[in-house]
This record gives sequence, structure tokens and C-alpha cells, in this order.
Amino acid sequence: MRDTYHEGLDSLSERLVEMTRLARHAVARATTALLDSDLNAAQEVISGDEEINRLDQEIEDTAFSLMARQQPVASDLRTIITSLYMRGDLERMGDHAVHLAKIARRRHPDSAIPKPVRSIVLEMGHQAEMLVTKAGEVITEKDPDTAWELDKDDDRMDRLRRKLLERILAPGWEYGVEATMDVTLVGRFYERFGDHAVHVADNLVYMVTGDRREDYEPEA
Repeated sequence: MRDTYHEGLDSLSERLVEMTRLARHAVARATTALLDSDLNAAQEVISGDEEINRLDQEIEDTAFSLMARQQPVASDLRTIITSLYMRGDLERMGDHAVHLAKIARRRHPDSAIPKPVRSIVLEMGHQAEMLVTKAGEVITEKDPDTAWELDKDDDRMDRLRRKLLERILAPGWEYGVEATMDVTLVGRFYERFGDHAVHVADNLVYMVTGDRREDYEPEA
């Protein structure tokens, strides 16, 4: 019985890591869809979200089963509760990738991203991939120090979004209302993707240490 219990706990982390892998692939393909007007990439992201949702449901079912049957306490209970929070953030990251892909699909065969901001969107896509990859690593390693750093990593995403908004609000922007709305939404979806990666890392800090991120003191 205890072996089954610990296998259930381990499966939570394994599924969370798989969700980070799928979210990384989704946001990478969504970026390709936006910049290359790649309809196949957009459709791949949209249909692939079903797998993220399936893992989300499996984590919820496993967590509730462990709580109902095993009545876990202390660190095991923290693992279960924080896994539920993390799986919610990862599911929403998948949703944000889908939103990006739908913008690309809506503008096909044209690109949704005008030339003056393409390099910024490409950077945001790369930053999103880095953040979710790092989130997967901290779940795997259960490393609160690296998790604590993720908030600083997300600052670059925030700066890129501000740069994007400055570009479309600057004199000389001549791409019309639809393109302006698309670019504004794209920036928002990438920013929220990064925010959810930070939430995952913050919950990892709590899972491992019992401290909230703001109360945790990383090792020097």
C-alpha cells in the first residue's frame, strides 16, 4: 500500500514535468505560426492542447485520490496541494499558446506580426520557452534556489512587452487597428505565459521548504 502511495506522489511530479514539455512545444510552435504564417503549426498547437488538458485531469484525479485514501500530512500534503496549483498554471500556459495560435490562424495566409515588431515577438517566444523549460527543471530537481530566481528571469519578458507596446504606440506605426490589436494581444499572452511559469516556481519553493517565496532565503 505504501509503495502504491509513493508511486502516486511520484507520478504527480512526472506528469507536471510532461506538462512543461508540452507547454514548451506549444509555445514554440505558436511562435512559428505567428511569424511564418504557418497554418499547420497553428493547428498542431490547438489540437495538442487536448493532451495538456488530459494530464491536468489525471493530476487532479490522482491528488484527490491520495488525499481521500491516504490522508497525507506535512510535506506529502504540501506536495499534493502545490501540485494541484502547478497543474492549473501549466494548463493555462497551454491555453495561452492556443490563443497565440488562433491569432495566427485567423490572419492566415498573412502574418499577424508586422515587420517592425517581428524580432521582439521572436524574443518573447524564446523567453517563454526558457521560462517553461526552467520550470520543468526546478520540478525535476526540486531546487528552490533556482525556482526563486525565476521571477527575475521573467523581468525580461515584462521588458519585452513594454518594448512591444512602445513600438506600436510610436509615431509612424501604420499597420491599422487589426494589427495593433493582434500585437497587443500577442504581447499579453506571452507575458501571462511567463507569469504562470513564475507561479509554478513559487509553488515549488513552498512545496520543498514550507516557505513562501518572499520569505525564503536562498543559499549564498
